[in-house]
Amino acid sequence: MRVLAFEDHYDIEAILVAGGVQTDELVIEQRWNSSDALDWIRRFAPDVLLLDHFMPPKTGYEVLNALLRADIPRPSRIVAMSSASEKNHAMVALGADEGVVKFDLASLSFWPKTTGEI
Repeated sequence: MRVLAFEDHYDIEAILVAGGVQTDELVIEQRWNSSDALDWIRRFAPDVLLLDHFMPPKTGYEVLNALLRADIPRPSRIVAMSSASEKNHAMVALGADEGVVKFDLASLSFWPKTTGEI
């Protein structure tokens, strides 16, 4: 699964690992700002797109709005992730598949989980 995350403060892979997500078969690309976001989405062709609302220079909402209007294949799953749940609700209303507080990102059901066995 190809995962493209736009998040400017927290390491998304570390959040997923801490939450028990098996990341070995994930290809995770994190962008620490939203410059050239549409170009990154076009080139990386993610299965999962993670958008933080409070991203510079364009918010996750603005990136999502531009993506939905662009001639770019839509990722299979778009997740709004913000510490502000009202911003997640706004992105879901715009067209994201779901919204989650970013620290609960690992709780989403589509991630492969570690079994806890050694």
